[in-house]
Amino acid sequence: MWFKNLSIFRLTENFILTPEDLEQKLSTMSFHPCTPHQEFSFGWTPPVGKPAQQLVHSSNGFMMLCGKKEEKVLPAAVINEMVQEKILETEEQQARKLSKKERSAIKDELIFELLPKAFRFSRKTYAYIDPKGGWVVVDAASTKSAEDLLSNLRKCLGSLPAVPLSTIDKPIAIMTQWLMTNQTPDDLTIENECELRSPEEAGGIIRCKRHDLTLPEIKNHLDMGKEVIKLAVSWADRIAFIVDENLAIKRLRFLDLIQDQIADIDSNSEAEKFDADFSIMSLELANFLPRLVALFGGENRA
Repeated sequence: MWFKNLSIFRLTENFILTPEDLEQKLSTMSFHPCTPHQEFSFGWTPPVGKPAQQLVHSSNGFMMLCGKKEEKVLPAAVINEMVQEKILETEEQQARKLSKKERSAIKDELIFELLPKAFRFSRKTYAYIDPKGGWVVVDAASTKSAEDLLSNLRKCLGSLPAVPLSTIDKPIAIMTQWLMTNQTPDDLTIENECELRSPEEAGGIIRCKRHDLTLPEIKNHLDMGKEVIKLAVSWADRIAFIVDENLAIKRLRFLDLIQDQIADIDSNSEAEKFDADFSIMSLELANFLPRLVALFGGENRA
């Protein structure tokens, strides 16, 4: 359950729903597997496994939810080959070339026939709402996945006034300055990974992993005008992560100070462990997110 990526959204209005209210609204779109001719299905599923069945897990005012998407796999290469065979067969039978519309219809018919037999796979996306802090945080590595979850949440709630986090100072400028000067705020430590990009259109990209970023070769790239678009850092010896130019957090890790807290907790069930982990994680991130904003000059609410 521990989040590995953070797509961060700011609530622009107070979130007034109680966990019970949110539960009721999500239940209108609970998850159901794909029907035979359905390509995909999305719905809400309990964040905690059985025996818990609630769609909202609440702890210390934070509300965890989980979206589940099931999709059917129809390999494009297989479909295209079958479509071409069917087109050639039909053209030979009718002694004429098929129109674009007819070719498209053949493809649609084949997909319709194959869908009930297609393999299925599903994935879950977790998110939590922090009404007090004014955040929605999604454990998603891509912006699209996070936006898809919020879009489905809006369908259930009617509206959700949440926008991607934006700061006054540009992350690229601040991260470039940190690396150029090898100076960071006291509670931040640069780790051994970064990504540099030339500012011109289609500019070159340099990726460094397990690399000493204080070496002269890194500064040479910066002197030549490259900018930092991703940087691995750790904060207050509590969490480590990669932050990118859009303030997305990747490969989030909770360090020893947090791991020690987890180890001290004695839980007797999956639900108890989930609740304890969620409590620790959400409280830790509630402290971290305002600091993240401050590192980049404060929040841009324009």
